[in-house]
Formats: sequence, structure tokens, C-alpha cells
Amino acid sequence: MSWDRPDPFTIDLVVGSEDIDGLGHANNAVYVTWLERCAWRHSQSLGLDLVEYRRLDRAMAVVRHEIDYLSSAYEGQELLMGTWIVESDQRLKMDRCFQLVRPHDGVTLLRARTTFVCIELSSGRPKRMPAEFVEGYGKALLPA
Repeated sequence: MSWDRPDPFTIDLVVGSEDIDGLGHANNAVYVTWLERCAWRHSQSLGLDLVEYRRLDRAMAVVRHEIDYLSSAYEGQELLMGTWIVESDQRLKMDRCFQLVRPHDGVTLLRARTTFVCIELSSGRPKRMPAEFVEGYGKALLPA
């Protein structure tokens, strides 16, 4: 597999009939759902699940998506989504990059970058990352 960066966290995806739009390929909104699923599973693997978010009264909320749709996915295709944490100020903001690959031919279907901001769940306002976020997400932060 030709990844843009080393050692991605990956999830397997299969394009379902419900993902297909009137043009016969996976709808662009579905890709956003896959980005969220991949980011969330990566967070969970780092020990930062919904229980921990609630305990800390903090969450990482999306403030920006940048998505390059490079090729289409079709019903029944098996895909692999990879993610990396590429930047963090370890206070409020964190950026992830994503790459969606079709393993059978190695084609990259999508590249994306998402910016997250730490918020306080009880108020919805930006709030400094707790030590658990700095440590947990920091484990996965790629070196500059």
C-alpha cells in the first residue's frame, strides 16, 4: 500500500448500497462520515472514548474539513481509510490528515485534512485540552 505518511491508523470500509447516489457512485457526504468514523476509532484506540470525553467534560470538535475527491468508489468495493495526527498546539487545535485507498488497485480516492478544536462539553465553548488529551493524542502525533 502506498501511504502518504508512515504507519497510518486504518479502518476497513465496504461501499454499501445505501452509500450510492443517483450518479451510481458513493456520495460525497458518505466520505465525510467515513472520515469521522476513522478519526473516532483512532481516538478510541488511544483511550479517548466517549466515556473519557464525558468524564473530562471535553471533546475534539470539527471546525474545518478540506477534502480532495480524487476518484469514485462503487458499491461492493473494499476500501481502506488511513489517518494521522499531523499537527497539534497541545492547547486548543489539532489537525488530522486522511487518505482513502482502494487496495485492489492501490488508487487513492480521497485526501483530506480536518482541523479540530477542543471544547468544553457542558458549555460548547473552546477550552484548553486536558492533560489526558495532550498525552493521548500526543502519542500519535507525527514528528514535525
